[in-house]
Amino acid sequence: MSILFAKVDYLSKDYTVEHGYVLVEGATIVYAGPDDPRQNPSLDAGKPELIPTKGTLLIPGLYNIHTHIPMTLLRGYAEGLKLDEWLHTKVFPFEALISPQAALHASEVAIAEMLRFGTVGFSDMYNFTHERAEAVWASGIKANLSYGTVVFDEEQRYEDLPQKDELEQLVKTYHNTADGRLKMDLFVHSEYLSNPHVTQGAGEHARAMGVSTHIHLSETEKEHKEAKERRGGLTPTAFFDSLGFFAQPCTAAHCVWTEPEDWQIMAKRGVTAAHNPCSNAKLASGIAPLAGMLGAGVNVGLGTDGVASNNNLNIMKELYSAVLFARARELDPQVVTTQQALAMATINGAKSQGRENAGFIAEGAAADLVLLNTEGPWMQPVHSQRNNLVYSAQGSDVCLTMVNGRVLYSHGEYKTIDLERATAATSQAAREIVASLSQ
Repeated sequence: MSILFAKVDYLSKDYTVEHGYVLVEGATIVYAGPDDPRQNPSLDAGKPELIPTKGTLLIPGLYNIHTHIPMTLLRGYAEGLKLDEWLHTKVFPFEALISPQAALHASEVAIAEMLRFGTVGFSDMYNFTHERAEAVWASGIKANLSYGTVVFDEEQRYEDLPQKDELEQLVKTYHNTADGRLKMDLFVHSEYLSNPHVTQGAGEHARAMGVSTHIHLSETEKEHKEAKERRGGLTPTAFFDSLGFFAQPCTAAHCVWTEPEDWQIMAKRGVTAAHNPCSNAKLASGIAPLAGMLGAGVNVGLGTDGVASNNNLNIMKELYSAVLFARARELDPQVVTTQQALAMATINGAKSQGRENAGFIAEGAAADLVLLNTEGPWMQPVHSQRNNLVYSAQGSDVCLTMVNGRVLYSHGEYKTIDLERATAATSQAAREIVASLSQ
């Protein structure tokens, strides 16, 4: 069945706002242009389902490329703490009590939140991979789920880790399933929760399996400085690179304290920086050098991080914050353009996930589309729809989210998720964990 967005304003591949028609057939956009495709016999449009488009803007689906979705259970739980204290006194003890069923329901709530805010694909680093995969399969969203290692022993060897065999099985079970919506990645948590043996072994394992990788990189000043002391002057980026870890495509979260030499490595190796402006600000980790990374040619996408450190999964908020924080850091109002910002939220994120035919509206692209209501007072008047999209639009303006040609959210209705059941179960699990911790 075909779906037609008729007489609609839409964001083109070159980030101009056009007016016309976007026709979807199956999982693919088969036409985007000024003419009615129903009048073109070669398109065989037939009688497509018409989506109401009055007062809307059609944009490519958004990508959230650094999350920890089961951590939805911790929303609002630990506030006002620095990263080290936050992790060790609050997050790790809580996480130790999360059950697989609680992780499943929390993942469903997180996916519902992302669909509500126009996210069509996310990259997630966590445990409970079976439960996360089940939520992705059922919901219809796209995801790169990573599983891997956290290591506290400097002598630990990768081949002795039980995660190695488990990861192989997970890749066999889930990689490129659900018509390619679900991909598996390998994660090494960070330089400070790894060692040279594990880092090198994990990189080699990722190459052997043909999967991408996901890491935390230079999130805090303390982490960055201590890594240089520990690794003979190497930054975390240089440390990973020296061990061949970046031979596979890698998404590196945060990058707040990376240096110009790091950006050169990232650009050369094709490492994507997952920029998390709100989480980094909330945890007082700093403001990432966005302008420097973009100027060096690094592929930069946007992430929310988990809701324990954000406290939501609203990528529209990250889009706005990324531009403003970069300008404040550089004292330059022209340092990041609206086009660069929109690319970070769409095509750059898709690229980080290995989805080369996604993140833009054009004939032949994946039908991952978001319809925004533009009639709110905060979206008027319209001197520039593109400027309004970056600086005025809210996540709540999303009225429809489509993934692979399938409408998953529309005007308050979730087509694939029982949100009432999932939120009730998640709230109950969170209460039980907090009660256990207080005993």
